[in-house]
Amino acid sequence: MPTNTNLGVPDSPHPRVVIVGGGFGGLKAARTLRNKSFQVVLIDKNNYHQFQPLFYQVAMSGLEPSSVSFPLRKIFHKVQNIHVRTATVNSVSTQNKILNTDMGEITYDHLLLGMGAGSFFFGNAGFENHALGMKSVSESLYLRNQVLQMLEDAVNKGSSENIDIVVVGGGPTGVELSGSLAEMKKMMFPNDYPELDFNMMKIWLIEGSNRILSNMGEKSSAKALKYLQKLGVEVVLNTRLEKVENNIAFLNSGNSIPHKLMLWAAGIKAFQIDGIPSTSLAPNGRILTDGKLKVKGCENVYCIGDQAWVEDPNWPKGHPQVAQPAIQQGALFAKNLIAAQKGKALKNYTYKDLGSMATVGRNLAVAELGKFKPSGFIAWVIWMAVHLMSIVGVKNRLLIFINWLWSYITYDQSLRLLIKPFKKKE
Repeated sequence: MPTNTNLGVPDSPHPRVVIVGGGFGGLKAARTLRNKSFQVVLIDKNNYHQFQPLFYQVAMSGLEPSSVSFPLRKIFHKVQNIHVRTATVNSVSTQNKILNTDMGEITYDHLLLGMGAGSFFFGNAGFENHALGMKSVSESLYLRNQVLQMLEDAVNKGSSENIDIVVVGGGPTGVELSGSLAEMKKMMFPNDYPELDFNMMKIWLIEGSNRILSNMGEKSSAKALKYLQKLGVEVVLNTRLEKVENNIAFLNSGNSIPHKLMLWAAGIKAFQIDGIPSTSLAPNGRILTDGKLKVKGCENVYCIGDQAWVEDPNWPKGHPQVAQPAIQQGALFAKNLIAAQKGKALKNYTYKDLGSMATVGRNLAVAELGKFKPSGFIAWVIWMAVHLMSIVGVKNRLLIFINWLWSYITYDQSLRLLIKPFKKKE
């Protein structure tokens, strides 16, 4: 075990704020605290920020991984009070105010947990071993490779049989994945693989409830379903996946679906960290906090984003595990620290719902922005504008815009590269 003390972070006369996770919430907190009277240490297992809403476009060859990632150190160039460290967090000693990582220990005055969440397979090892998740840039790139390799193998075998793809979960990610696959099947794959008969290929979307996009209104849900069916996606509602054997998905309806790939978008679970008392955890593993985001039963430990269950009577089941709550909570955490330092009153967190949206395909999207609930082309343009402006870095925005524009004009995506990880021979 490394014995590195404080991860090489120099001593400071200012209170040390350790932020775990460079996602939306952690990044917002760090940005709000820059050039303030705090020493901020931002720790992430990667040295870059990832823009999760566009992971599916990396997986579907629409964008390169570098377009949806941005180096954390570059964000804080010339910011003297912020230190970025790449390490994996293992545990925390809340009594001693020490955070343990694979690169050593670091002490803190205030600790903010914003580690996010990963794919949740409901404890079913069969699902976990068979289905492909998409909760990181690495997983997205791996998924892209699997889709392309499947088609390369089919060409080599001279057979179009069993190239069906099953997407499990009808939330925004599942809808966007299945819609993208259906468009690629229609517009791009036939040009790349003319030897294959793509009329034999089916894209399935399995959803356990009675409608897709259950986080949105029934009208938007119905529109999205209509769009998916227009693209040729086989949507199966009120149906749960029971088991997977030999590339066959067995459903609780008694039906089964032979397939080549299964993509998982059915659930997420907050990442865990040893040292947080079990009494501070909700039944689903999220960390319980009070209205000021302080972890219950812990001193000077806070939690935000997908990992947190914030006490709020208006949200008895917790806030949505999407970007906006994390961003708002990260900002409030930092502002409360600054306020406390100045002897001012602290504020409770109140979630401001800025709306929901999902894109199904070219010119096909749904959005709910208060009372304004557009669909089709208008919603699609709004979706693109919102996501484009949320990306970190001007260069990344430009690259994404160029890729989107090129794809729109040519009906093609030029990034269908099968990039395999290099392994050095023993």
